[in-house]
Amino acid sequence: MSRGGAAVLDALILVLAGLVVQVGAACVRLLLTGPPFRLPELPGWLSGTVGWTAAVLYLGGSWSGLGCTPGGRLMGLRVGDRTGRPLGVRRSVARAALCVTFPLGLCWIPLSRRCASLQDLVVASAVFYDGR
Repeated sequence: MSRGGAAVLDALILVLAGLVVQVGAACVRLLLTGPPFRLPELPGWLSGTVGWTAAVLYLGGSWSGLGCTPGGRLMGLRVGDRTGRPLGVRRSVARAALCVTFPLGLCWIPLSRRCASLQDLVVASAVFYDGR
């Protein structure tokens, strides 16, 4: 339950950041070209690529730098290797890319004795419940 709550909070942060960037780009366009105020319309493939990249950088950067995302910190969760040490940049980004690309791997959590997702098994990571 707490991992799902953390994921929802992190998704909301990413959506809000995306909206801020879009509104900022629309404001710059308005200043440069004049009315009307319009949000930029990106092709679907570009929008998807930018969103995927932003999510991977957000998750990977948070896990490698702090050991947790803002949503994870709020829910008392920390990501590390199986001994509890920080993952490092490569493993954090790999875990993030797997989580964003194959979110159904998280469905393995309730079936695992260690509460590990398939992504955790692939990169040898673990989620710790700190209860902060």
